[in-house]
Amino acid sequence: MAETIATVGEFGLIHRIETVLREEGVLAEGVSVGLGDDAASFVPHPGYELLVTCDALVEGRHYLIDRISAQDLGRRAMAVNVSDIGAMGGRPLYALVSLGLKAETMVSHVIDMYRGFILELGPYEAAIIGGNITKTDHAAFIDITLIGEARPDKILRRSTARPGDTILVTGFPGQAAAGVRLLLSEHGAGIADADPLVAAYNRPVPRAKEGFEIAQRGCATAMIDTSDGFLGDLGHICEESGVGAELFQDKLPISDDLRRGAALLGVAPYDLFLGDSDDYELIVTCAPEKAADVMEAVAAIGETRAVQVGRIVEAARGMRLISPDGGDRQITPAGWDHFRIK
Repeated sequence: MAETIATVGEFGLIHRIETVLREEGVLAEGVSVGLGDDAASFVPHPGYELLVTCDALVEGRHYLIDRISAQDLGRRAMAVNVSDIGAMGGRPLYALVSLGLKAETMVSHVIDMYRGFILELGPYEAAIIGGNITKTDHAAFIDITLIGEARPDKILRRSTARPGDTILVTGFPGQAAAGVRLLLSEHGAGIADADPLVAAYNRPVPRAKEGFEIAQRGCATAMIDTSDGFLGDLGHICEESGVGAELFQDKLPISDDLRRGAALLGVAPYDLFLGDSDDYELIVTCAPEKAADVMEAVAAIGETRAVQVGRIVEAARGMRLISPDGGDRQITPAGWDHFRIK
């Protein structure tokens, strides 16, 4: 008989989680006290600063429970945190996972989520060292705190872009936005979960390895991930750095899949690229002579590419989109906002 959380209880579930973590997870270096005690303890590596981030995914707000597997949900929840560490040039180390679960949730669903967490942490030899479980009668949620590390002189921020810098982006932002909009549209029932656009939403690939490599090479001035959408996150760089930006429309990387999705949705692919999205690509600024180094650093990982899409300008210029014919128009950052009324 299939087990639910109600039938095994909180501590029965915790025992099963600890078992899968010990059997399939990694024993992270530096952990003095891990699972099973009131708190975890670890010894920081000499010469490194700690990076700490947290992110929560709420059912119905950040994922569609009927269109994502439990393992992919686990990967997605961990990936958004891994992305934040990588966007500052760091390396993930230790995760704390808190879950709000319904009593009728299947135990196998929770275990598969943890397998997703483990798969996402595995490439970095990072580990789950604790967490919490509580019951919810409403939307389920996953709340993860991830601790990473970076050498102080290698940490990249969003507040250090300079006028004259080149703007680069990895991958193809906008695909996740197209994926979720297709799932919610009249086309949703006919869109397979394996569709590249749906996969971009359900199974985002954080560019933490690329971010770490860029930071190690010292070729960037600022960096951020596109968790709030390309334009929204570029806007964060501009605001925090006190600069403006010019984007060249014909340089924006628009994939064939994004063009297909845009056609089905009846929107312009550039609107999907610039709008709010869950792609977790990287926006990087650097001195023009360092652009080739950034592209080489990304290519060295072998999973995606980086392209030049614009330049940082003085704040008085604002943010502008330059069309292929040389015309330009003012653009306004409008990334993801949890409380915006749409």
